[in-house]
Amino acid sequence: MSVAHAANQPYPRWSVACRRALLSAAIAATLAGWTGLAAAAAMPAAGADASATGGYADFDRSLLSGAGQNTTDLSRFERGNPVLPGSYNVDVYLNSAWVGRAAVRFVAPSPDANAVPCLDRKLLDQLGLHPQLSEQDTARLQEPSACVAIGALIPDASMSFDMSQLRLDTSVPQAYLGQAPRGYVSPEYWDQGVPAALLNYNFNSFRASNQGTSQTTSYLGINSGVNVGLWHLREDGTMTWQSATSNAPARRKWQNIDTYLQRDLPSLRAVLTVGDSYTDGAVFDSYGIRGVQLATDDRMLPQSLQGYAPVIRGVANTNARVTVRQNGVQIYQATVAPGPFAITDLYPTGYGGNLDVTVNEADGRVTTFTVPYASIAQLLRPGITRFDIAAGELRVASIKDRPAVVQATLQHGFSNLLTGYAGIAGSQGYGAALVGAAVDTRFGALALDLTQAQAHIPGYSTQSGQSVRVTYSKIVPSTQTQLSVAAYRYSTGGFLSLTDAAQARDYVRHGLDAFGAAAVPVAPTIDGVAAPSLLTPAQQAALNGSTAGTPLVTAAGVERQRSDFTLSLSQPLGGRGGSVYANASVRDYWNHSGTDTQFQVGYSNTFHRMNYNVSATRSVDPTGRHDNQFFVNLSIPLGGGAHAPNIMLNLSHDQQAGSQEQAMVNGALGSDNQYNYTATATHGPGGNGNAGSVNLGYRSPFALLNGSYGKGDGYSQASLGLSGSVIAHPGGVTFGQPISDTVGIVHAPGAEGARVNSGGGIRVDRFGYAIVPYLTPYNLNTVQVDPKGLPLDVQLDATSAQVAPYAGAIVMLSFKTENGRTLIVHSQLDDGEALPFGAEVFNEKDMSLGVVGQNGQILVRGVEASGRLTVRWQDDDGTPRSCSFAYQLPSREKGRQAKAYQQIGATCLRPASVTQAVRSAP
Repeated sequence: MSVAHAANQPYPRWSVACRRALLSAAIAATLAGWTGLAAAAAMPAAGADASATGGYADFDRSLLSGAGQNTTDLSRFERGNPVLPGSYNVDVYLNSAWVGRAAVRFVAPSPDANAVPCLDRKLLDQLGLHPQLSEQDTARLQEPSACVAIGALIPDASMSFDMSQLRLDTSVPQAYLGQAPRGYVSPEYWDQGVPAALLNYNFNSFRASNQGTSQTTSYLGINSGVNVGLWHLREDGTMTWQSATSNAPARRKWQNIDTYLQRDLPSLRAVLTVGDSYTDGAVFDSYGIRGVQLATDDRMLPQSLQGYAPVIRGVANTNARVTVRQNGVQIYQATVAPGPFAITDLYPTGYGGNLDVTVNEADGRVTTFTVPYASIAQLLRPGITRFDIAAGELRVASIKDRPAVVQATLQHGFSNLLTGYAGIAGSQGYGAALVGAAVDTRFGALALDLTQAQAHIPGYSTQSGQSVRVTYSKIVPSTQTQLSVAAYRYSTGGFLSLTDAAQARDYVRHGLDAFGAAAVPVAPTIDGVAAPSLLTPAQQAALNGSTAGTPLVTAAGVERQRSDFTLSLSQPLGGRGGSVYANASVRDYWNHSGTDTQFQVGYSNTFHRMNYNVSATRSVDPTGRHDNQFFVNLSIPLGGGAHAPNIMLNLSHDQQAGSQEQAMVNGALGSDNQYNYTATATHGPGGNGNAGSVNLGYRSPFALLNGSYGKGDGYSQASLGLSGSVIAHPGGVTFGQPISDTVGIVHAPGAEGARVNSGGGIRVDRFGYAIVPYLTPYNLNTVQVDPKGLPLDVQLDATSAQVAPYAGAIVMLSFKTENGRTLIVHSQLDDGEALPFGAEVFNEKDMSLGVVGQNGQILVRGVEASGRLTVRWQDDDGTPRSCSFAYQLPSREKGRQAKAYQQIGATCLRPASVTQAVRSAP
C-alpha cells in the first residue's frame, strides 16, 4: 500500500475548503500588515487531546484597515485552525515516528469547538498500544457512535492534528509503548509497486588516434526487467563494438551477464532467487550460481537493527532518562519506566567504540556504566539469524564445464558476547564444512573459524586439508586508534576452496596442469568483455592522471594459497594534527615461491581551506618485481561561492614509470549543479610528454550526458557517454536518470517543471510524471515535490509523500493537483461598502474557494472561465448574510501558462437584487 500525504483517495470537500479559507485569510491579512495578539487558553486536563482545544487568539481589529470595520466574521478563526467533523485519511505518527495511514473519525464536542480524533480498536492496534482496558472501555471502542479520547485510556497520552499536512501525531509515555525498534515499518505497509517494465542503460563510445591510426570502441550496458506483483524478472547484459583497423576487422559481441527471477518472502525475512545469483560470502567465499537460492535479506530489518550493535541492559528505579554516548558524542536517548530495561535498536557505528551509558533518575540520582562495543562482519545482534541455501550450477567465467553445487550456511547472534556460524558446501568431487564463532569483549571483537575440505582431482591424490581464519577489530578509546580489520588465514597444503577445486578439475579436463604457476598477461576488460585500446598503458595513464603500471598477470593453474594477512590501521593526531593510516597485505602460496605483498602508509590533514594527502606504497607483483610509488595530493577551493571551482594538484613518482605532475580544475554549475566540468593538464616522463583533457557533463531530468577530449604527444582521444532509464508503467512511458533496484514514480498531473526532492535535476515531465531513481527498500522514504516554478493555474494539495517499498519495486507516488485559474477580485457591496473581512467565498458547486481580505479584496483559486461566486457571512447578531456576483474571464490559448493573476472588479449583490459585474482591464 502506498503511503502518501498526497492523498491517493479524494480529500473531504470541507477539508479542502477549510485549508483554502485559512490560506486566503493569511495571505490577505499579511498583505495588509495586521498583527494578531494571542492570549493563552486554559491548559487542557492531563490526557486531553491537543486538537480538542486549540489555542484562543483575540485579534485587535483596530489595527486593520478602516479601524477594523466589517470584521464580524473572524470569530471562527479565533480558536486555532478549524477542524470540521468527519472522516480524514491521515498519516499516523507515534512519538514522531511514522506508523501508517488510516481513516480516522473526528467528532466536535460542542458546536463551536474543533473536532477531535476518535480512537477505535483498529487504530489502537495500528499504533501497537495494548493498555489494560475495563469492560466499559472495551464496549465504547466497539460502539460506532462513541468517541473515545486516547487520554481516557492511557494516562498523559494525547493526540494533535495538523490538517494542512493531514498528519495525526500521537504522544504516549515510554512506559506504555511496545518494543518496536526505531525506523520499523510493519510489512503490511510495504508497497509492492505497480506492474511495470524497466530499462537502465549506460552507453559510452571512445575514439583513439595514435600515429595516424584511429579506432572506435563502443560499449552498451543494459539492465532490464519486468515487475508483476512481488515477482521481479531481471536481465543484465553488455554489447561491445570495435571498428576495423589495418590489423583487425570490425568486431561486435553481445554478452549476457545474468538472468533471474526474484520474489520477497517477508514471513522468512528472505528473498527467493531463481536463475543467476551470488552467495552472500558471510561464511564461505562468495561465488556465482545458476539455480535456486533462498537467503535472508538484512534490509528487511529496520535500519536500527541492521549491522551489529550490542543490547544495553539496565535497571531504573523511577521514570528515568537513559543517555548513550560513544567517544563523547551522544548517539541515543530514551525515557524508560521503573524496572529492568533493554535498548535493542542502537544504530551501528562503524567498527565500534565503548558505549558510555548514563541513567538519570527522576529523583536526581545518576548512575553510569560502560558496555564494550567492537564490531566485525561476523557479529550479529542478539536474536538475529541469517541463512543462505543455494543449489544449482557453479557460475564462474573461467570454468567452461559448470559442475553442480550446493551450499547452506547459518548464523545466529546468541548474546552481546557470542555469535555462532556454520556451513556446508559440496560439488562434484568436493565437500567442505565450516564452524566458527565471533565474540565481542572489552579487548576487541574477535572471530575464529575452521574449514575442513576434501577434493578429488583426477590424476592427483585426494586433496584434503584445513583452513583457519582469525579476524580482529578494536578501537582504543584513550588514543582513538582504530585497528579496523586485522585478518589472518592459514591453509594447509591440501586445502582447496570450492571454486579452486572446480577450476583445478576444469584444467585437468582440458589437458592442462591443475596447479601450474606460469604467469600469462590479462587483457583489460569492461564488465568482463575484452576491450583493447590503441593507446599504450602509458598514454592512457597520461590522460587518466595515473602512473603507468605493469600489465596484469594471472597464473596458468590454480594458486594454492598458504597464508593471507591483511591489516588496516588509522590514528588521529589531535584536533589539528590530521591523521595517519597504514594498510598492509601479505600473501604466499604452496605451489610457487615468493610472496605477493603491498604496504601503504599515508598522512592527511587540512591547512586553512586546503586539504592534502601524502602516501607511499611498496608492492611486489606476481612476477617478483618490486615497485615503490609516492603520491602527493593537494585540493584547494577557488572561492567561497556555491559554484566555486576546486583545483587539485597531484604529484606522483613510480619506480618503474617515473614521475608525473598533474593539475586539475573541476566544478559544477546550474541551480541544481546539473552541469559539471573537469580540465586536466599532465606532464609525464620520457615519451609520455605533455597531455591535456577536458570532461563535460550534464545531468538532465531524463538522462546523464558526458563527453571528453584529450590530446598528447602523437595521440588524441574523444568520448561520448549517455546513461539513463526508461520505465513503462500504467500511466505511460517515463524517461529518467539511472536507477537503482528500487524506484519511485511521481505522478503530479499538470505539474510540469516541478522539482522532485528539491535537487538532483529531477523534474516532472509534461505528462505529469518523474522517476525517483533511488529509494531505500523496506524503510520509510519521504519524497518531496517543490512547487516553485509551477504554473499559476496548478496547485499541489500536498508537497510530500511517504512510501516503504519492497526491494526491486516500482512504486507510484500520487500527488493530487488542482487545475483552475486564479483570480483577484476587487469587490464591494451594492451600497458601495466593502465586503466583511473574513467572509467566505463559494462557487456554484458550493465549494469554498477563499475568504474576503481587507477592503473587499478576494483571492480565489481554481475558478472556471466564467460562473457565479457567492459570499457568505454573519452579522453581529448571528444573522446569516450573503451576496453573489457573476464573472467572465477572457479566453486563453490552449497550453499557454498564466504569467500573472487575472484581476476583475465586481459588485456583490444581495438576494433579490440585480447582479452587475464590472470587469477591469486584464
